[in-house]
Amino acid sequence: MLSHCAVTACCYVFVLVLRLSAAEDFDWTKNDHGSFYYGTFPAGFSWGAGSSAYQTEGAWDQDGKGLSIWDVFSHKKGKILQNDTGDSSCEGYYKVKDDISLMKELKLNHYRFSISWPRIMPTGIRADHVNERGIKYYDELIDNLLENKITPIVTLYHWDLPQVLQEKYGGWQNISMVNHFNEFANLCFERFGNRVKYWITFNNPWSVAVEGYETGEHAPGLKLRGTGAYRAAHHIIKAHAKVWHAYDTQWRAKQKGLLGISLSGDWGEPVDISNSKDIEAAERYVQFYMGWFATPIFHGDYPQVMKDFIGRKSSQQGLSSSRLPTFSTQEKSYIKGTSDFLGIGHFTTRYVTQKNYPSGRGGSSYFTDRDLAELVDPRWPDPGSEWLYSVPWGFRRLLNFVKTQYGNPLIYVTENGVSEKIMCTELCDDWRIQYFKDYINEMLKAIKDGVNVHGYTAWSLLDKFEWDEGYSERFGLYYVDFRNKNKPRYPKASVQYYKRIIGSNGFPNQREVDSWKRRAIETCSSSNQLLAADPLTSHMEMVTEIVVPTVCTLCILLSAVFLMFLLRRRN
Repeated sequence: MLSHCAVTACCYVFVLVLRLSAAEDFDWTKNDHGSFYYGTFPAGFSWGAGSSAYQTEGAWDQDGKGLSIWDVFSHKKGKILQNDTGDSSCEGYYKVKDDISLMKELKLNHYRFSISWPRIMPTGIRADHVNERGIKYYDELIDNLLENKITPIVTLYHWDLPQVLQEKYGGWQNISMVNHFNEFANLCFERFGNRVKYWITFNNPWSVAVEGYETGEHAPGLKLRGTGAYRAAHHIIKAHAKVWHAYDTQWRAKQKGLLGISLSGDWGEPVDISNSKDIEAAERYVQFYMGWFATPIFHGDYPQVMKDFIGRKSSQQGLSSSRLPTFSTQEKSYIKGTSDFLGIGHFTTRYVTQKNYPSGRGGSSYFTDRDLAELVDPRWPDPGSEWLYSVPWGFRRLLNFVKTQYGNPLIYVTENGVSEKIMCTELCDDWRIQYFKDYINEMLKAIKDGVNVHGYTAWSLLDKFEWDEGYSERFGLYYVDFRNKNKPRYPKASVQYYKRIIGSNGFPNQREVDSWKRRAIETCSSSNQLLAADPLTSHMEMVTEIVVPTVCTLCILLSAVFLMFLLRRRN
C-alpha cells in the first residue's frame, strides 16, 4: 500500500489532435504533464465536499422509509463484496450535527448530498404516502447547513430508486418513470426549494444505465445487453428535461434557484497520435460516456457518432431499427437547453485505441458498440479502486472539451477524489494529498483557459459504502470506523491539506504550498495522541475507536506469528 502512495505520476508525453473547433486559448497539441501553476481561483469560487443518501445515511428501514433497489440488491448474497450492505453505513441519519461540525472544520462553502426518494415517498408514488418523518430529516439537515453558512447542493437521484417502482414497472426501462420522478422532484421543490438554490436531477446516469441495466453490477442487477442501458438512459434524459421544465415554469420565479445534472466522464487520449483511427476512437470514447447525456441536453440529440455506430451494428444484426432509441422533433426541442449548469464528476483517464468488434446476432453490447479498447500506463499511481489511476492532466483536457463542445456552460465539479483499497486505513494519506493538489491545479489551469468552473466538490466527506465494493474502498477525507456501532470519524491528513487550499483559495506561492503537506502529515502523525484525550465512556471504547484504526496492521502480523507458533508446536 505504502509503495503505491510513494509513486508519483510519470506519463508518456503525447499530443492530442481532436477534430474539434479548438478554443483559441487552449492548445490541444501541448500536454505538459509535469508543470504546476501557482495562482488563486476567482473570488467567490465555491469549495465543498459530497456524499449520497444510500452510501452514508444508514437507517435503511427506520422512521417510515420504504425499500430502495439498493436495499434489496445489497441483501442478496454475492452481489456486494463480503456481502456488505448500506443498512447502517456511516449512520449519517443520526449524526447530522456531528458531520456539519466536520464541514465547519474544513471551512466548506457547500455540501452536496442526495435525497432518498423512498425515505420521503416510500413507494415512489406521492398519492400512496408522503413520509413526514423523512421530510423532517432533510429539513433539519438543510436548516443546520444554512445556520452554519454552508450552501446545500441537492441531488434528487443518486441511484436509490424505490423498489416498488422497480417491481411494478421495471424501473428505468419504463417510460412511466418520467412522470413518477417529476412528481418526486416537485415534492422536493415544494418542501425544500425555499432554502435550496442548487438542484441536480441525476448523478452519473451512465452508471445507472450501464451498470444497472447492462452489466448488472449495480442495482437492480439486470443484464439487458445491447438494449437495457440505452432504454434506461433515454428515459432518464426525458425525466431530467421534464423536471427542468417543471422547475422553470412553476418554481424558478419565486425560489430563484438553478437546476442541472451531474455527468461523470473519464478523459480518453489516443494511444497513437499519428493514427487517425485512434484519434477518432478517443473522441468516440468521450462521446459514448459524457456525450451520451450532455449532447441531447445541450444540443437536442444523441452524438452523431453514437447514432452511426449503434445504427450500423443494429443493421448488421438484422434489426429493422437501431438499438439506440430516437427522439422526436418535438422531444429534441423540449430537451435542448435544459440545464442551468453542468455538474462534472471526474476521476481518471484512459488511453484509447481502435478495436473492431464484429456484430453477431445477440452479441452486441454498449461496450462492443464503441469499437475501441481502453489502456492504462502501468506507471500511473493507483492506490485504490482498480479503475482509478491518477492522471491529473486528463482533467484539464476534459474541462476544455466540455467548453468547446457545449458552448462553455457554467460548470460545478460535483465529484473528484481518490480511494484507497485497504481495510485498515493509514490516516496519513499522502497519496490523496498529491491527488487533490494535482487535480485541483489542473482545474485552475482550465479556468485560466477560459473554462467556466464556479465550484469544486471533493469526493467524499466520509468513508462510506462503495456500492458493489462494499466497505473495501475508502474515498473519505474523514476515516470512519465501521466496526464500531457509533461509527466515529477521524480526520486524515488530506483534511488539513484541503482546508489550506480552501483558506488560500488556491495555490498562492511555492514556498507556502510546499509547507502544507509537511504540516498536514505532522498533524496526522500526532492525531492518535489527540484522539486519546477525548472523553471516552470505557476502556473498551477507547480500544475500539483509537487503537484499532492505527495498529490493525500490527495485529494482523502478530496473529500470523502466533499461528505459525501453533503450527510448529503441532509438528
